[in-house]
Amino acid sequence: MNSLPSVAVVILNWNGKNFLEKFLPSVMSSSYKNLSVIVADNASDDDSVSFLQKYYPQIKIILNKNNEGFAKGYNSALKSVSADYYILLNSDVQVTEGWIEPVISIMETDKKIAACQPKILSFENKNQFEYAGACGGFIDTLCYPFTRGRIFETCETDNGQYNNPMQIFWATGAALFVRATIFYEMNGFDEYFFAHQEEIDLCWRMQRAGYKIYVEPKSKVYHVGGGTLPMGNRKKVFFNFRNNLVMMSKNLPVAEKIWKIPLRIFLDAVAAFRFLIEGDFPTFISIASAQMHFIEWIFVGKKNKKLPKLYLKKMPATYDGSIAWQYFIKKKKTFSEIISL
Repeated sequence: MNSLPSVAVVILNWNGKNFLEKFLPSVMSSSYKNLSVIVADNASDDDSVSFLQKYYPQIKIILNKNNEGFAKGYNSALKSVSADYYILLNSDVQVTEGWIEPVISIMETDKKIAACQPKILSFENKNQFEYAGACGGFIDTLCYPFTRGRIFETCETDNGQYNNPMQIFWATGAALFVRATIFYEMNGFDEYFFAHQEEIDLCWRMQRAGYKIYVEPKSKVYHVGGGTLPMGNRKKVFFNFRNNLVMMSKNLPVAEKIWKIPLRIFLDAVAAFRFLIEGDFPTFISIASAQMHFIEWIFVGKKNKKLPKLYLKKMPATYDGSIAWQYFIKKKKTFSEIISL
């Protein structure tokens, strides 16, 4: 009888045959002994599925009928995956030897840890932190997300400066270890998000319920990034701006949301007009559209009525100041210049 908790690596794929071909070998060589690997395909129209059937017959394939995005795609797929822990892994991630064991070990030592991430490094530049998660997610007073190792567009070199495991605010969806029972307790991802920041919303709700989010840098993976929607893509901009406002509206205490959300809408509008002045009309349109869709969501959107009671007055890994002020005005470009831990 296997005493190790069961772990399922679930890769959500959409037209990612090239990534599967390149990175599945590293996943399949994982040393964890009680492991299953599943690919959930979001109605790809490339030959991803036939490739898997031919070269990886041992992998279970879940076929979603439509491209349901990250949020609904995983919610749908995970209904037919049984394991103690899920690892939601992007198709454009190369894992390293022994990447699973340290994270499961830390989660097993504290049952209150609902989600955890490894250190995320760039596949193209392996000594540099990668944009999507770096070494653990934080959030500032106006709900701008940032990480240990990446502030806005500045990704630091990994010199071991963030090698301590610690409690964080959010764990990246690029390589998200999550306790299955708590994932369902939270009703999974908010499907309205489709893609982008749904993992931050999930981690926020987990913490509202009294759980913890961690990073374990003993585990590391390499992420290509922008595999489905590249940086600067109009849809990516739209989802990030819209979903951040929705997340604030859902999770902030009433006393904070009544002033923070209007201020964020104003600041986002300023950013939009800056892009317009610079001649970037598509980004301007994306941000404006995001704000209009957020207002529509307030009045007619399907709301999650089962938000956990807020147990903590102050969440861990939150920065009381403005990360934008520190970065753009005070010119502080690294995490350690802004926050000393």
